[in-house]
Amino acid sequence: MTDDERPPSDGDLTPEVGAATDIAPLGRGEPKPAHELTATEDTDPINWSRVTELAEFRMMVRAKRRFIIPTSVFFVVYYFALPVLVGYAPGLMSRKVLGVVNFAYLFALSQFFMAWIIAALYIRAAARFDQLEHKVIDKAMGPTAASKLVKGGPR
Repeated sequence: MTDDERPPSDGDLTPEVGAATDIAPLGRGEPKPAHELTATEDTDPINWSRVTELAEFRMMVRAKRRFIIPTSVFFVVYYFALPVLVGYAPGLMSRKVLGVVNFAYLFALSQFFMAWIIAALYIRAAARFDQLEHKVIDKAMGPTAASKLVKGGPR
């Protein structure tokens, strides 16, 4: 029987069911890493209510708030100051500083530098936050279990 003589199929172009393909098999040979486990697969879940009661956790949250809240307030005030000053103090902002450059231009350009400074300060603060987070993990899970979560193995 040739291809022309075969009865038309239901639109399935696969010649046989269960044929070998070039697609890699799903799954893996080793067990899932801890961060991929579902709630039902996790045999040792963390009691997050207990973690939030730890002194180290509260100290970490306070340290983050002490940095983030003042920095955010400064950032918002500084960046909204330009349109406010241009609107309410046009004489000051149009005052020439150097050639055709006025205070408004300098203030606008300074926002780039302030963003870089704030980013650099956050990078420095984030290193301290990471140390505090490792203390919380060590306290919540124990140093041996916590070292498995940290990239690079035991510390």
